[in-house]
Amino acid sequence: MDLNQTDWAEQLKNDTNAAILDVRTPEEWAEGIIPKAITMNIYEGQGFIYKLDELDKTKNYYVYCKAGGRSAQACSIMNQLGFEKTYNLIGGMMQWNGEVVALE
Repeated sequence: MDLNQTDWAEQLKNDTNAAILDVRTPEEWAEGIIPKAITMNIYEGQGFIYKLDELDKTKNYYVYCKAGGRSAQACSIMNQLGFEKTYNLIGGMMQWNGEVVALE
């Protein structure tokens, strides 16, 4: 499901079963990530699929990228793999005005 910046942040804040997924590249992660995000490069192809398969499918995933395209694609892939609740951040990091932290 696509959510705008406000709805995504608000829903995430109130979700006790949430996980955040950043599907950008390592170079993009170096610019900062949303706190507590799991980083998985969607461009890893089958490697990305293997990593998704290791995730807990019972969690609600809040997915973002730079502009919203790759994260929408990731949500679609995740839904096909059996993830029931995925939320795409429309506009991605380009429009994000929430907290950003350096990659640890």
